[in-house]
Amino acid sequence: MMGKKHTMKSSRGLVADGGLRERFTFNPKEGIDNPVMVITDDADSVWTPIPRSCILKREDGEFYGFHLRVERGRQGHIIRNVVSGGVAERSGLRDGDRLLEVNNCYIDDVPHPEVARKIKISGHQLCLLVLDGEDYERAVSRGQDLKRLAHMDESCKPPRLCHITRDPVSGLGITVTPLEGEKGRFVVNPVAGGAAEKAAVCKGDRLVWINGAMVSDLTHSALSKMMKKCGDHITILVIDSETEKKYTQRRLPILPTMATPHQLPYRARTLHLISVSESFGFLLRLEKAPSGRTYHILREMTRGSPAERAGVRDGELLLEVNGESVESLKHEEVVDRVKLSGREVYLTTITPKGLEFYTQLGLSPLLFCEDDAADEGKESSVPTSAEENSPPKEMDVSSNLRLCSLQKGPLGFGFKLGCDPQSPGTFISQVASGGPGQSAGLLVGDIVEEVNGQSVEEKPLEDVTMLVEEGGHILSLLVTHKTCYNKMEKTETPSKDVTRAEEEEDYEISAL
Repeated sequence: MMGKKHTMKSSRGLVADGGLRERFTFNPKEGIDNPVMVITDDADSVWTPIPRSCILKREDGEFYGFHLRVERGRQGHIIRNVVSGGVAERSGLRDGDRLLEVNNCYIDDVPHPEVARKIKISGHQLCLLVLDGEDYERAVSRGQDLKRLAHMDESCKPPRLCHITRDPVSGLGITVTPLEGEKGRFVVNPVAGGAAEKAAVCKGDRLVWINGAMVSDLTHSALSKMMKKCGDHITILVIDSETEKKYTQRRLPILPTMATPHQLPYRARTLHLISVSESFGFLLRLEKAPSGRTYHILREMTRGSPAERAGVRDGELLLEVNGESVESLKHEEVVDRVKLSGREVYLTTITPKGLEFYTQLGLSPLLFCEDDAADEGKESSVPTSAEENSPPKEMDVSSNLRLCSLQKGPLGFGFKLGCDPQSPGTFISQVASGGPGQSAGLLVGDIVEEVNGQSVEEKPLEDVTMLVEEGGHILSLLVTHKTCYNKMEKTETPSKDVTRAEEEEDYEISAL
């Protein structure tokens, strides 16, 4: 408005929180284009942290160039030692950042070893969502929901990794059409009842990846030739159009590591072996494959042995022992890891053809591992003779001893250890409802005799706790119940929480 001089009056006064605020008002008679302006410090109360997406791509033999740690006195998975000029730094990672997502999977509440494993098996491309360290601590102190902040819209569906086997009559049962005017983008449509539809390909899906190659780098002609030469099988990565838009808006890549698998012909398996003797009943050999590479091979399963009962097959390749990769270990080191597991061990295996399948696709065979050990319907690893016919989580060494096997959950093992200053020994002082400890059969008052096969009868509480923490995410406890626990409960018993062992130690992914 022209020709009129507008004036603002200011007033200064106390407000409810005891501070001073400058308040500007206007006189309605002097004009309607003057808004009421109030300068306050309330903006901080609606502060929302903004995570950053970092896309890391590395070449063969190249490291990502950062360490991931859990540190005493600090929360979250912490980015440290970002290599100057390395892949991580170029992607925007900074020292002190907190990791929220790995490949679009929220991990802030996931145990550190599991997060490390997700990163290690991701291959050559990694999508991380991080939050500045100061912003993370500020958000946590205010009780903000980090998962809601980080997580993609729940309406988004994950991409699908679909393995299609050619039908003798109808073929692959799929058509691929380029999106008009958009180079490197294709729509797929399955034939009703055909092989592609059976492999979970849906009408209108966007094709992202085929047999290890990104289609954004292919012309329609090249793509058609590739499909004609694929033989009897083809593996593709697809995603629905609406979800693709949301990935594009967030500038996120669509990776096989984010996908759900459908009809994959080979899967790695995690097997749980329990023994009541010194042997698991198999031989581990170092053998050379036709490619020239050497692998740790499982051989000569003894009839009726823990290995045979768990489903180990002759000639399978050993990938992990207790969740830790053995690929870079010497043969003697792998044997030692199995021996140090005590009376039970978790082995992750795959067939030679399975390894070849994933190698050709450029994927880790650990991405889509089947956990046979978690299958409640299988009892094959439990002794079945009359002498050993005890419940799955018990070992009939005597009428009071029980062997309890625990696999760490999101909140740890779900129990606390305690000791009585007046008597030797370490006992279970608390068992979390619904946790791994309760599922394994631990009872309040149980006396711990062995941890991962090592006797702890004469060891102090701190040493026992250290053994539990050093055992990784698999734990074997030999316990016996003490009937006089009620007497012990009346005394003050120092206890150490092992449900959050990750927060007590420094962990590190040292070769990223």
